[in-house]
Amino acid sequence: MKRSYMLCLCMACLMLIAGCAKAPYTGRNQLIIISQEQELALGHQAARDVLQKEKRDTTSPKAQAVERVGRRIAAVSGRSDFQWEFHTIINDETPNAFCLPGGKVFVYTGLFEYAKNDDQLAAVIGHEVGHAIARHGAERVSTAMAAQTGAAVGMIAISGSDMSPASQQLTMAAMGLGVNVGVILPFSRGQEYEADRIGLILMAKAGYDPRAALDFWQAFAQQPGKKPPEFLSTHPASENRIQSIRGLIPEAMQYYKPQQ
Repeated sequence: MKRSYMLCLCMACLMLIAGCAKAPYTGRNQLIIISQEQELALGHQAARDVLQKEKRDTTSPKAQAVERVGRRIAAVSGRSDFQWEFHTIINDETPNAFCLPGGKVFVYTGLFEYAKNDDQLAAVIGHEVGHAIARHGAERVSTAMAAQTGAAVGMIAISGSDMSPASQQLTMAAMGLGVNVGVILPFSRGQEYEADRIGLILMAKAGYDPRAALDFWQAFAQQPGKKPPEFLSTHPASENRIQSIRGLIPEAMQYYKPQQ
C-alpha cells in the first residue's frame, strides 16, 4: 500500500508540473517532465541514427528548396537557441517528413510529388517546425512515462486483489489497450492539429502563403494506399485535417506578408 501511495503521489506531482509549460501560439497546458537538455540530447542522438541509415541529398534543387524554406521558417520560429538542421532524404517511394527535438527536420524526396512549389513545401516544413517549438517530442515522452506510472499503480492494486494470475494478465492487457487508444493516440492527433496551426502561422510570418497548405493537403489526400481509421492513427484523417486547416487560414493570414 505504501508503494502504491508513493506512485499515486508521484503522478499527482506530474499533473502539477503540467501547468508549468504552455505550447506557443495556442497556450495549451503541457505535461513535460524531462528537461530541455535531455530532450535535445535525445534529438541529437536520433538524428545521428537517421543520418547513418538514410542517404542524403545535399545538392539537387529539391535539397536546396528544403534548406531555403527551412531557414526562412526557422528564422521566425523564435528559437534561435536551436541548432536547426534541414535534411533531404533520397527516397522517392516515401512521401514523408518529420522533425526530431531541437530542430532536426527531415524531408523525403517522395514528398515532392505533392509539394509543387516553395509555398506548399513551407506548409510541410512549417508543420514540422511547429512540432519542434511546441516540444511535442518531449511531451510525448512525458505522456508515455506518466502512462507507465499509471500502469504500475494498476499492477500493484491488481496484485493485492483476489484475482487469479490469468485474470490479472487479462485486466492489465485491457488497461494497456485503454491507455494506448484512449490517451496516447488521441493526444498525438491533438499534437498534429496543433502543429498545423503553428505551422500555418510560421509559414505566413516567413512570407509563404498559408492558403498553399490546402493545395498540398488536398493533393496529399489523393495518394494511394489504405489508411487506418482515425481513432487508431496518430495522424488526423485527411478530410478532417483539410477542414481544420481551412478554418485556421484566416488567423494565419493576419501574419502573412508576401516575400519581396
